[in-house]
Amino acid sequence: MNTVLLESKKGVSYISLNRPKSYNALNVEMLNELLDVIKQVEKNDDHVVMIFGEGKAFSAGGDVSMLQHDFADEELYDNVMDTIEDIMRRLYMLPKIVISAVDGPAAGLGMSLALAGDYVVANSKSRLGMLFLGVGLVPDGGGHFWLKERLGTVAAKKFIWSMEQVVASDAEEMGLVDIVSDKPAVERAEQVVKHILVAPIQTMLKTKKIYHEQKLNELKHYLAEEREAQRILRRSENHQEGVKAFIEKRAPVFNNNL
Repeated sequence: MNTVLLESKKGVSYISLNRPKSYNALNVEMLNELLDVIKQVEKNDDHVVMIFGEGKAFSAGGDVSMLQHDFADEELYDNVMDTIEDIMRRLYMLPKIVISAVDGPAAGLGMSLALAGDYVVANSKSRLGMLFLGVGLVPDGGGHFWLKERLGTVAAKKFIWSMEQVVASDAEEMGLVDIVSDKPAVERAEQVVKHILVAPIQTMLKTKKIYHEQKLNELKHYLAEEREAQRILRRSENHQEGVKAFIEKRAPVFNNNL
């Protein structure tokens, strides 16, 4: 089964995360497939891209199989991070309008992916949270960058440290989400697509290019810093405790005397 699907229809590329039984948790295979799909989209003639999750979630974040892996193999770790960073850079600079349609939870790396969209559309019952702190890690996938862009530095720090998942209406009020609807997010996102397709898209893309080219080096900086922070923190006792507590479905007990 392909873990990421691509359909091109009437000027729109639909990218669907397709591990519904795992709440579209992103494992190594899925990340590689997502990067391949984005490269295909870069070459097609579609003007709009919609990213969404199959089933009950946008994405629950990084798969537990990656959390459990100690990444003692530095080459494996760097390959995974290379893929994540390549995905985020390409999405950020994609000369198309990117819409994230969030139904259900978008957590951790899944939230970083959602926030990479130019528009974030969410169903009213969806929830968004970084949650990395709960397993002793910092956000990756450019999470620091996306949050700073939408919230500002002070609010971004507090959100990361809160370990909370916020409902869509609160996320909209904060600025994390652009549009909230009682309809499925994909349906509401289709209305945004219709608006874009009758607008002068090349003009919209010039604005995107002006902003994003100036910010690209900043995104790269955050991605590099996140990689090094994760490299260190993944070896920590607090990370191991966080993963163990997650698997055992209990609150972690962190040791701050390390």
